[in-house]
Formats: sequence, structure tokens, C-alpha cells
Amino acid sequence: MTEDAPLLGTVAIVGFPNVGKSTLVNRLTATRAAVVHETPGVTRDRKELICEWNGKRFLLIDTGGVDVADETPITRSIVDQARTAVEEADLVLFVVDARAGITPGDEEIAELLRASNKPVLVIANKIDDPSRDSEAAEFYRLGLGDPIPLSGLHGHGTGDLLDTVVATLPGEGRAETGEEAIRVAILGRPNVGKSSLLNALLGEERVIVSELPGTTRDAIDTILVRGDRTFVLVDTAGLRRKRKQRQGIEYYSELRALEAAERADVAVVLVDASEGIVEQDLSVADVARKAQSSTLVVLSKWDIGTVALDDVKPELERRLRQRPPIVAVSAKTGRGVARVLDRVEELFEKHTARISTPELNKFLAELREARQPPARRGRKLNMLYGTQTGVRPPRFRFFVNDRSLITRDYGYWVENQLRERYKLQGVPVTIDFVSR
Repeated sequence: MTEDAPLLGTVAIVGFPNVGKSTLVNRLTATRAAVVHETPGVTRDRKELICEWNGKRFLLIDTGGVDVADETPITRSIVDQARTAVEEADLVLFVVDARAGITPGDEEIAELLRASNKPVLVIANKIDDPSRDSEAAEFYRLGLGDPIPLSGLHGHGTGDLLDTVVATLPGEGRAETGEEAIRVAILGRPNVGKSSLLNALLGEERVIVSELPGTTRDAIDTILVRGDRTFVLVDTAGLRRKRKQRQGIEYYSELRALEAAERADVAVVLVDASEGIVEQDLSVADVARKAQSSTLVVLSKWDIGTVALDDVKPELERRLRQRPPIVAVSAKTGRGVARVLDRVEELFEKHTARISTPELNKFLAELREARQPPARRGRKLNMLYGTQTGVRPPRFRFFVNDRSLITRDYGYWVENQLRERYKLQGVPVTIDFVSR
């Protein structure tokens, strides 16, 4: 989809915790984009998704469970996120649990929505049997119009709902992000400052920040336009060690983080400058490498850090095959934050760059002169010619007289020479050696 394709508008989904909002989001978008779990309060930040119905597309915003009466800090932040989603929306879907009937929490949300003056559709969810549609009538008392009986789990009523949504939206929403946007995944172990960095880059409290590890549970896409560049920034859940042993919410949260890395052009890997490089940071960087994302290492919490760039750079160059560039930042003071996007742009240019075939073959001729692997069975390697076969990230095919003459060490040496020659530090490079 190109950037000049406008969406019909924006729809926000709100409701009390555990009424089935994320299940409904997954049903409407025909995805598993929202984390669903029996535990209340799984969704915390507002998450934007594209929904398509009969060839028409609109923006759908999933929000955390709104409990107006709960005064705990994280719940207050969730409420603030939902309020922002309502302010940005052209239409609000207010989801209620038809099995539970009207609750005090529903009445408090209804009061907020009436004050917002936004168009609202009341969704009486969890009516799995169409013969029980009349149970939705109770929700007339909320004073927000005709309730719509529906089952997000089984799909009953969702087609009619989507027809109504498409007909209600203004037809002029924001432009959809195109393929030219730079997709950036913010990765790191828990509590290294990923959400703080995202908010600092945006200049607003876009995602919830807490001292509690594991606050972010989903991969949150946010669009940032800087000059003529569009970035899609993705905050992710913290990646822990022994990932195979994770269960429940943590398992699905980390799965979303891994998926975010796989669709990113650039992975920003955060390292806590107050603790220095630990083994888990190297594991996170390896996630980015395996996902074929270009990698930028960011030393976060620079204002309280005791580790200098010179302390970590040799270790990273020794341990990380991509040899990523490093930036030090403090999200709290703003120091170095602008440099993050500068470095991301530079990496993206290399991530998408092409090296001409004549230039590449000149480089291969120099490699032949510089070093040869040991001969095998009296045969010497002859590097014949090469070409670049792909971008985003770059991929090359080098034709040789005998593929079996390429040793592992020689293959790594060629990759490092290519990286050094064309300044591809931090960029994943794939070389296919092919026998002619």
C-alpha cells in the first residue's frame, strides 16, 4: 500500500478490563495482533492496527482496560492512554460484557464517552448464541444508543458491525504508511529503558513507562515523520533468557517482540549503561542478526551510567558479527536522542543500497590478490565474478570454480572485507558462494 492511500478514519476500542476487547480486535482485523489471555489487564498501551472490510481500510486502536476508580499509577496511565485514543478517534466502539450485565465500571466509562461528544457504538460482547441477542437490550440504559449484540470469540455479528463502522466513518483519514518508511524495532532485556527512549524520540508519552519490569506486553507501532523521512517505531516487550521456558503472557509478549524484529529494517538494541554489557544483551543483538535487521546499539540511561563507550565498543566488535555502531543516550535529559534517528537513517541507506556489478568485481579481483584459502586435492579457489541479488538487507552471489574450497574462516573473512570496504558495519550481509 502506498503512502498516498488514505484510510477511511480512526476507530478506538475501549471498555472495562476483561470484556474481550483484544479478542474482538483480532476478529475484526483477521489477525492475532493483540495479545489475548485470561488474565485481566493484558493490554496496556494503545495499539494501532489496519482493518480492512470489503476493500475499505481504516485504523483500529486497541486500548487497555479502563478502570476509572482504580488509583494505582499503571492503571491511571492506561486510562490516560485510552482517553488519548478516544480524542484521536472518529468513532468509538465501547465493548461491554453481556454476560456480566451493566457494571459500575461500564457506567463510569459511559459517562466519559458522553462527555467526549464522539460517535459511539455500544458492543454487547460474549453473546455466543444468536438466540440470546435480546440480552443486549439492557445496555440501552447507558444512554449511548442501540447496543449491538456480538461475539468476538465466534464472530457472530462482526460482519454487521464492520458494515456499520465503514458507513459511519468520515472517509478521510490519515495516509497509510508506505514501503518507503523505515521500520525500527526497539529491542532489549526488561527494564533497560525501551519505552522511555520511544517517548523521548516522539516528544510525548506515547507508551507507558514504569519501574516495574515487563510493563510493555505488546509490540506497539508508532509513526514518526522527521523532515521527508517516515519512521515506524516499534516498542517491544523485554526479551529474557531461556525463552523456551516462558509461558502465558510473557510467551506471547516475547513472540510479538521477535515478530517486530523480523519486520524491521533496523533494530535498536538497548544496553543499560549503569550495568554495562551482559550476556543477555548479546543474545538480544543475536535476535536482530537472525531476523536480518541492521543493528544499532544504544547505551541507555547515560545520565546515571558508569560505563563509557570505549569500554563496550571492543567487546561488541569482538562478540557481534555485524559490528554495529554505538550511540549513548539519556532519555531523561534528551542527550544523544536525536543522534539515534540520524544513525538509523544511515543504517537504512546501507540496508537498501546497491553495489554495481563492475565495482563488485573490482573488489573480488582485489580479494584474489590479497588472500587465498588452502588448496584442496591440488585445486586452488578461483573467485570468478559476483553480483548483488537483493537489498533490504543486501545479498550477494559470488561464483567460484568449486564451492567446496570455501572454508568457514575464508567465508567470514570475505564478509568482513565486504563490510569494511562498503562501510556496512551493523548491516546483515549474506553471501551465497555458488559453483559455476
